[in-house]
Amino acid sequence: MLERYPILSGAESFFFKGNHIGILISHGFIGTPQSVQFLGEYIASQGYTVYAVRLKGHGTHYEDMERCTYHDWVQSLEEGYRFLQQHCQDIFILGQSMGGTLTMQLASKYPKIKGVMLINAAMTTIPVMEEFKHKQEPRFIDEGAPDIKTDDVFEITYTKAPIRSIQQLLALMDDTRRKLTSVTCPKLAFRSEDDHVVPPENTDYILAHIHSGIKETITLYNSYHVASMDYEKKFIAEQCCLFIEKYARKQRRAEIS
Repeated sequence: MLERYPILSGAESFFFKGNHIGILISHGFIGTPQSVQFLGEYIASQGYTVYAVRLKGHGTHYEDMERCTYHDWVQSLEEGYRFLQQHCQDIFILGQSMGGTLTMQLASKYPKIKGVMLINAAMTTIPVMEEFKHKQEPRFIDEGAPDIKTDDVFEITYTKAPIRSIQQLLALMDDTRRKLTSVTCPKLAFRSEDDHVVPPENTDYILAHIHSGIKETITLYNSYHVASMDYEKKFIAEQCCLFIEKYARKQRRAEIS
């Protein structure tokens, strides 16, 4: 799918070359890599290789997004995974919101993924979108301010969301739920207690249905939905690094023995 509009300034993908452990990061619905940039920069500062993809149709214009299917978004993340494989031996994936949904798609397909980290992942229901599931009009709906508790950040995002794209997100969630039992790698999930977009029950569902032997959950008490840009962003980054260090080493020891 060729995009018709240029990439917005600051919405580009980013890559930091570090050691042999790679972290693939996915932003969420109508977002851009800018929303996960703090996490990426912090993780990279600890020596890891980091690549944050820009999902197709994102970071340009909502008319580009309207032309995408969820398969395009899955492909975007999969291309990022293949890119990191050229640089790294071990790969973890970190996904925010719809990025978490896409993360579980890849984890169900690639058992070599060392672990996944989810931030308010969408999997079962997004109440603000459900009413548009079977509608055809209006073509676009207005987007409100991003669900962020702090007021000192700006997220690059669209002012409108295509109805068709909302339906593709809901279809992605339906498809991903059927694949959760194939996920076996270690998992760390962050869930905001106050999330006005994706209810915390989405995370509970994921935990109940994946077949991972390791499931860690951390509740965030001072962040809303876009937690990667909120008050606890540094805490999230620190916990992700601890998770990566722990399970990259543990799996390497298991392989050696």
